[in-house]
Amino acid sequence: MNDGTKDQLSWFRGVAPYINAYRGATVIVLVSGELLLQNDEAGMRQTRRLMEDIALLNSLGLKIVCVYGARPQIDERLRQGGIDSQIHMDLRVTDVTTLAHLTEAVGRLQTELQARLTQSLSSTPLRNNQVSVAGGNFIIARPIGVVDGVDFEHTGIVRRVDTQSIRALLDLGQIVLLGPLGYSPTGEVFNLASEDVAASVAIALHAEKLVILSEQDGLLNPEGQLVRETSVAEAMQMIDAFEASDARSAFRHERRRLLAACRALQKGTRRVHIINGTRDGALIQEIYTRDGIGTMITDQSYETFRAAVIDDAAGILNIIRPLEEQGVLVKRDRERLEREIGNFMIVERDGLIIGCAALYFYPEYAAAELACVAVDQAYQTGGRGDRLLQHAERKARELGAKQVFVLTTQTAHWFLERGFRVAGLDELPLEKQRLYNFQRRSKVFMKHLD
Repeated sequence: MNDGTKDQLSWFRGVAPYINAYRGATVIVLVSGELLLQNDEAGMRQTRRLMEDIALLNSLGLKIVCVYGARPQIDERLRQGGIDSQIHMDLRVTDVTTLAHLTEAVGRLQTELQARLTQSLSSTPLRNNQVSVAGGNFIIARPIGVVDGVDFEHTGIVRRVDTQSIRALLDLGQIVLLGPLGYSPTGEVFNLASEDVAASVAIALHAEKLVILSEQDGLLNPEGQLVRETSVAEAMQMIDAFEASDARSAFRHERRRLLAACRALQKGTRRVHIINGTRDGALIQEIYTRDGIGTMITDQSYETFRAAVIDDAAGILNIIRPLEEQGVLVKRDRERLEREIGNFMIVERDGLIIGCAALYFYPEYAAAELACVAVDQAYQTGGRGDRLLQHAERKARELGAKQVFVLTTQTAHWFLERGFRVAGLDELPLEKQRLYNFQRRSKVFMKHLD
């Protein structure tokens, strides 16, 4: 037996346990649009290789949802159409004209990837294995709305994932292919961030893994060395470092991917891997070898809900400051916050405050005001807002409140979807009516407590 054969046997013996362990597991693969550029032979070869590896994983029994980005493809289509794209908060503002070109670019890429996946095993010993690919309107989205006076129009965020339909297709052995588009029940189409789609699907399907294919070798430390394994807490510190960096714009892709990774982990995904998709076989090596090839992120921390104390003031301010600057929350200085600290409740994760809310009781009206509801941006999709609301409603009942009300400028739908109704100013306690800020023009919502 020659050395080459010995190496092959050693490799097979090493990967066999992983093939068995992950058979039937759900894996979400996020491929950036940059990795799917097919402007030359090298680009076409890279796309073909990625699709072959995804099809191979499917043939080995993994349930694969492939989410792809299309930012460079959309940019090129808009350039060809002579359209300048408006970017705000690192998101594309999608008007009707932009949407038409965007859906054309995404549709073309979807068709190309389906074709690549379908014929990906034809030149391999697995050519008799039929690769079935499915797409559809599985992502229900809603508009971002107006932020900082900018109407994002057809730019949206994921509202819900049709898990039943996706699971049915996965159970049939099909690869589910999803682009950066979402749909509303009323038939509207929304431009979504692919990272949002991938994280949302991973959460909804309780995925074993979310694998993010990027253009570099995972996460790098300040010395430029690959970080092989890290935690959510450490990843969040990296995000903070990106935010504080003078070259923040250069790290926007890394920031989006890290936020998606942390969000998925905080909501139940067991592992997130960030790997270099330009390296041949990286996807297979990351999943089926002990050491992998990129960065693995895990979450072993825990959370508690409790009443705030004076020492929590600094942590609460860190949470609410960004929302105050965006005009979502009314500004509070530290002195006021410390005076009102007894009204606050917080979400704490490994000693870090990641969410807060305040409750003000009006006994003569048997009503309570819910205010200052805020969750750290990196933790906003873990259901913490809902749990904060439930915690506040329980507290309001304990105080004797029969109803709870909120005043908000930008989160109307969130409260409407949780049982609140539109109310008039005259339904507020007189004290609150006198303090109403007509310049902010906050909308009033009220909910009866059973």
